[in-house]
Amino acid sequence: MPIQVLSANLIDQIAAGEVIERPASVAKELIENAFDAGARQIDIDVEHAGLSLIKVRDDGCGLTAPDMLLAIERHATSKIASLEDLEGIASFGFRGEALPSIGSVARLRLVSRERGSSQAHELTVQGGQRSELKPAAHPSGTSIEVRDLFYNVPARRKFVRSEVTEFGHLLRQVERLALSEPQVGIRLRHNGRDILDLPPATDNATIEARIDRILGAEFRSRAIPIEEQRGPMQLTGWLGLPTAARAQTDMQYWFVNARSVRDRLLGNAVRLGYRDVLYHGRHPAYLLYLSLDPRQVDVNAHPTKLELRFRDTRAVHDGVFRAVERTLATTRPANDIPGAAHLPPPSLLPNLGAASMSLPLTAMMPMQGSAANQAIASFERYVLPPETSRTSPLLQLRDAHPSAQQPLGTAIGQLHNLYILAQTHEGMVLVDTHAAHERVLYEQLKAGYDSATPASQLLLEPVAVSLPEHEIEALLETDAELQRIGLELERYGPRSICVRRVPALFARGDVSVIVTELAQELTTGETTSAHHLDGTAHRILGNMACRAAIRGQRALSLSEMDALLRQMEQTERASQCNHGRPTWLRLSLREIDQLFLRGR
Repeated sequence: MPIQVLSANLIDQIAAGEVIERPASVAKELIENAFDAGARQIDIDVEHAGLSLIKVRDDGCGLTAPDMLLAIERHATSKIASLEDLEGIASFGFRGEALPSIGSVARLRLVSRERGSSQAHELTVQGGQRSELKPAAHPSGTSIEVRDLFYNVPARRKFVRSEVTEFGHLLRQVERLALSEPQVGIRLRHNGRDILDLPPATDNATIEARIDRILGAEFRSRAIPIEEQRGPMQLTGWLGLPTAARAQTDMQYWFVNARSVRDRLLGNAVRLGYRDVLYHGRHPAYLLYLSLDPRQVDVNAHPTKLELRFRDTRAVHDGVFRAVERTLATTRPANDIPGAAHLPPPSLLPNLGAASMSLPLTAMMPMQGSAANQAIASFERYVLPPETSRTSPLLQLRDAHPSAQQPLGTAIGQLHNLYILAQTHEGMVLVDTHAAHERVLYEQLKAGYDSATPASQLLLEPVAVSLPEHEIEALLETDAELQRIGLELERYGPRSICVRRVPALFARGDVSVIVTELAQELTTGETTSAHHLDGTAHRILGNMACRAAIRGQRALSLSEMDALLRQMEQTERASQCNHGRPTWLRLSLREIDQLFLRGR
């Protein structure tokens, strides 16, 4: 076939294929146009999931008769006029493709009246062909009707799913847009039935009511607010608690300058922020709004504008990651945080083996200074006696008078030498001893790592570890990071390395194990970025904490149990161990009464 110039109609249909994928795409483009027009109320009527009809009516600024004729032309827009405008887009639309694309694959009717004008006008487009402009009756604002979507593109119509599926996509799209501009009232009807009726939200209470209506009241009850400012960049919204994680990513909402996006960079930054509080295979729930200078973000990177490009990618990624990490650090036991209601189903909990080492709770007190002799003296002083027999009593009890200022209450006993039972001011708390101790130790190790003053022990006899040459090179290249962990290494030969100093908590462990694991962590990553090294170090510290934490089947005194509870209350992220498992749950007296049918 010889090269030929495509017809204007075929060009429009090809362009429409990039912008209009399904009825939800039509709704998105029309609603965003209404936002740009300054609408305060948008009414959406849909029939047969939008395949028969999508009608969007707004009370925005409206269009003049000449503007209506231009609005259906390709690349005609009022949003930008120069390259400088393109570099700092603050509106939702800017390409001038939506209406001509829709008009090429559907029957389009446009009726509009400019605010302050005495006359409205009507225009229709069918298969890319427009009618003459004629007078019409319409209040200030614009109405756009889209009928028989893809009627003239049978190949595209074949890819449309069932009405239930298509309306599901459309509803979720409308909900996302309603979250992006809460001050705009939105009403959605499907086949004559009211689906959404969201009045304008102008204060915190009405904004929260809109969020509860769309995401469910349970979302905010299991989330913590985030509000972080870093220079010109501001991050606000809600982060789901780690125990509210989901099996899918269906509860993740990102808005950049009010635009709904699904950006990999931002998603990765949030995942990194959740890295040591989330059980593997689970996904966090969140609703986040990022505000920054429009000149620092390129929204012209994807036909549907779902993905973005940032001028300073690293700054945005680090800013989001650190903000999420700092906010999640506050997830420690508190009186206003329920425990049991946040637990995942038992089938989702991991099956962790017993740790190979154990330390007493008295050794959990924060290490002072960096002198190795102090750390090792503390380590030696508080080694627990050998494990008690498994024939110890199932439950040790004592009288307790818990303080209201202690969220985890006062320890009154131990169940199966695995769980601490505590009495609180309003009920009871059950604590997983190993998981809780693991988190406390992990946070102490991270504090030493971050301050570059880890407690370490100089070995009396250096230990030689055999490793592949490439793993040795990887270890030596990250010597500064290893020093921050508490490891001192030297090359001992072509295929071995010498260990002279180890972290204090691992002083009695198998030195070759930690070195081998660290070498594997460093060589299996895809990148050597700072985040990779930082994440690798934290994984190693997490493994060390797991090995050093109290083992299962270890009987503890009541004073040791209380020591752990008080440490948890002062430790960041203490509601989860570093594997993401919950460390504690709470039952109120009311919930206990319900279990026993009291008061009925």
